[in-house]
Amino acid sequence: MLRCSRCGKTYPETFRLTCECGGTLLVEGYSETFTPGPFLDVRRYLNHLPIENYVIPVPAITPISEMEINGVKAVFKLEYLQSSGSFKDRGTWVTVSKLLEEGIREVVLDSSGNAAISLALYGLSAGIKVHTFVSYDTSPGKLALLQKLGAVIHYVDGDRMAVHERAVEFSEREGITYVSHWLNPYFLEGTKTVAFEVYEQVGVPDYVIAPAGSGTLFLGLWKGFSELKAMGEIERLPRLVAVQASGYESLCERSHARNALAEGIAIPEPPRLNEMKRALRKTDGLCVSVNEPETREALNWLKRHGFIVEPTSAVVLSALWKLIEMGEIKRGEKAVLPLTGSGLKLTQGI
Repeated sequence: MLRCSRCGKTYPETFRLTCECGGTLLVEGYSETFTPGPFLDVRRYLNHLPIENYVIPVPAITPISEMEINGVKAVFKLEYLQSSGSFKDRGTWVTVSKLLEEGIREVVLDSSGNAAISLALYGLSAGIKVHTFVSYDTSPGKLALLQKLGAVIHYVDGDRMAVHERAVEFSEREGITYVSHWLNPYFLEGTKTVAFEVYEQVGVPDYVIAPAGSGTLFLGLWKGFSELKAMGEIERLPRLVAVQASGYESLCERSHARNALAEGIAIPEPPRLNEMKRALRKTDGLCVSVNEPETREALNWLKRHGFIVEPTSAVVLSALWKLIEMGEIKRGEKAVLPLTGSGLKLTQGI
């Protein structure tokens, strides 16, 4: 069932974004024991997901790459190797599977690029028409991909929040289902599988450091590890670190200088902010703000070490450096860093 994070009201598992009170929704846990299946893709966790049938393609179980950084065991989770080049495929797969169950064939989404590309890819496979609202500042490479995938692109002259508002207005005016990954409870069901995989690959780390704009990955990690604990599979939660772009912070103190390089998390007013704050409290977590020069330095380091990622992905490494320098993360501790999006989409042509 769906449960409101504000008032606690429950709903059947139909495609719904918010409660009548305006609160956000979460899917209740699915199993009393952790029972991964025999598959070597995300279908491995079907017993813990709210779908009966699923769309093809199926997101991959992504590899990890471990190295020591200043005495800390850094575990990079290579989410940018998913089919569309980002972790968003996990949430999109569950969402599109749910849309097909309900016979929904046309949808509206607002996105800085990755979520739109993911939905366009899976929508193309499922026969779903995708309207995507983007800013004129969206990377040309991402826009070229959206065009090739057949998405109907609507351009908005404004920031990320303005894009969101125009998408909602269009959805209401045209009567087309709005599938915001910011609000969609089924999207988090997909992203929580990152936590399941991390647990099976390396156990429970000391820290998980994730980009946090709208919170879809950050909250998915919290939900996944929390479900593992509720099932008695693990005894403790890792400390979650929410990494935010300077000038757009919602959890950290707002900075004056804006980090426009990390466009994927330039979201100053996320609708699941209260849930993000709760996840930080429940995990004794931290918020770290990263500026543009710090993002660029981390991006260059990642390139030199073989990771072709987009700038938003690089903020997690910058946050790790800061936390090591502060003495917060100590030698011998283990930190997982999801690398969320591919840098190959930032080229001018395809």
